[in-house]
Amino acid sequence: MTRGKNTTQIEDGIEVPYGQINPETLRRMIQEFVSRDGADWGDPGCTLEEKVEQVCRQLKNKKARIVYDQKTETVNIVVSP
Repeated sequence: MTRGKNTTQIEDGIEVPYGQINPETLRRMIQEFVSRDGADWGDPGCTLEEKVEQVCRQLKNKKARIVYDQKTETVNIVVSP
């Protein structure tokens, strides 16, 4: 998820409902996402598990979504419009 000043991220691809992903796979996907280089999570005191839980809540509350890009064959978590 991109966090920043008035940045809008548009992600083309296929939305994948998080509930259809194996829970262990989903957790690993989120762990990879929150540990990417350049990820801005504000509070440097946050643990990896806290960051994962934040993203899980955002997915459940439909504030974020999982998108599969067919061109690059990658998955990303983006802010919902």
